Formats: sequence, structure tokens, C-alpha cells
Amino acid sequence: MSSFVFALNSTMPVFLVMVLGYFLRRVGMLTRPFCDVGDRFVFQVALPVLLFCDIMETDLYQDFDWTFVIFCALGTTVMFFGVWGAARLFLKDKSMVGAFAQASARSSAAILGIAFVQNMYGDSGMMPLMIVAAVPLFNIYSVIILTFSAADSAGNQGAIKRACINVCKNPVIIGILLGLIASLLRVQLPVILDKAVSNVGSLATPLALLIVGANFEGKKALVKLKPTAWATAIKLLILPAVFLPAAIALGFRDSALVAVLIMTGSPTTVSCYIMAKNMGNDAVLTSSIVVSATLLSSVTLTFWIFLLQMLGYI
Repeated sequence: MSSFVFALNSTMPVFLVMVLGYFLRRVGMLTRPFCDVGDRFVFQVALPVLLFCDIMETDLYQDFDWTFVIFCALGTTVMFFGVWGAARLFLKDKSMVGAFAQASARSSAAILGIAFVQNMYGDSGMMPLMIVAAVPLFNIYSVIILTFSAADSAGNQGAIKRACINVCKNPVIIGILLGLIASLLRVQLPVILDKAVSNVGSLATPLALLIVGANFEGKKALVKLKPTAWATAIKLLILPAVFLPAAIALGFRDSALVAVLIMTGSPTTVSCYIMAKNMGNDAVLTSSIVVSATLLSSVTLTFWIFLLQMLGYI
């Protein structure tokens, strides 16, 4: 019961902020121009700054477990490109491929992960290493998939060339690279600048949640119910079922195993919507997957934790 309550406390506040955004849009407080500007601000400023801060503050030298880091990096790679390949193969509507693949594979690891592990073990355990190994790749692979999926829809060689350029110019990629450099060099920002940068980064998640809720279109989402259901099942059930046994076989236990669960089975992160919309992919499908995965994850995460505890692995 405590696991269910914790999972509920982790996911429902996120869902309720989206509901608030939906309500505020319907009463006219959040207008379409506000949401459009908010989308661009989160994508071009707040999200890159948030990623820069998170990565810069991670100590890449302390307690570095190469086996765990390599597993998380390889697992993330297989996860993203496996889902992308399956989506290209099985989805009839090719305009959905990028949004489907990103939302099926990308987790709320940085948002939920450390809080989840601290609640269970009293410290962050292996979560920082998972975040270092996986979260930058989450964002890099998302940019690649969304960029090339949009280029595929355009269907010409020039679009593919522009896609390669856009990957290098993407604000999210730039934020990640600057964060990695700052972390490796152990950069310490002056207190005034550090607080200012942190304040900008802290806007990313709540503003993105409000915008996802405000732009959620129920009638259009119902038309895409089948791909939404498949993506949610992949995100919350199929990926953990594939990667948790592999992690157990390699000897990962306790906080390391919970970190793998968060990497593979936590709900789709809200930044998926911001990136899909700003990069010419299916925003309606993405918002539908974000909402459904967030709502159902309290049940599925509780199930996985209960199963791992029952089997004596955590």
C-alpha cells in the first residue's frame, strides 16, 4: 500500500497541473498565443537551461560504476532505436512515427527518479549515474528521431541535409553539451548567476505541464486512441519487462534496479510534447500519450516495485 501511495503522490500532482492547464484554457485565461509563445520559450530557453543545470550539478567523477553506466547507455540506445524501427515498420500513418517513438521510449527519469529512490533507500543511490548515462541520450535521440521523422515526411534530400544541421543547432543538444563540459571541468557559477539560471530552468516543468493540458484536444486524441494505447503499453509495461530481467541477470539490485525501472518504466516526460510540437511532429498524439502514461503510471510502477520486492531483488 505504501508503494502505491508513493507512486500516486509522485504522478498525480503532475497530472493535476495538466488538468489545471486544460481548465484555464477552456475558461479563456490561457490563450492560443500564450501557449504558442510558452512552447517556444520552454523549448528554446527553459528546457536547455534545466538540462544544463542538472548535468552540471552531477558529479561525474564520484562513485563511477562503468558497468552500470554502460548498461544504461546501451539500454537507452536499444530502447529508442528499437521502438523507432518498430514504429517505422508497423505504423501506417508515417506522420506519427517520430512522436510515437519518442513518447514510447522517453521517461521522466530526471523528474521522478531521485525522489523515488530517496523515498525507498534514504539517499539517491545509483540514480545520478543513471541520469548521467541515460538522460542526455534521451534528449539527443529524441532530437534525432523527431528531426529525421519530420524530414522523412518532407520526402526530399534537402530536408535530410537540413535535418543534420538542425540536430547540431538544437537548443536541447547545446544545453546538454554545455552541461557536460561544465560538469567535467567542475565549473562553479557565482551565487547570483547560479540562482538566476536555476530560476529560469525551474520554469520548464510547470510551464510545460500547463501548456500540455491547455493544448490537449480530447476529440482529436480519441481518433488516435489505438497508437496512444500501444505507446502507453510500451512505455509502462513492455520496456520494463524487457530490460529488468537483463539488469537482474547482470547482478544489479536495490537502488540500481529501481533506477533501471525509472529509466524504462516511468511515465512519458512532458518535454516530449514541447519538442514534438516545435520540431514538426504530431503534438496531439504526444499529448495524449503523456496524459495517459502519467495517469496509469501510479498503478504500473506500484506493480513493478511490488513484484521486485516479492522476488527479493530490492
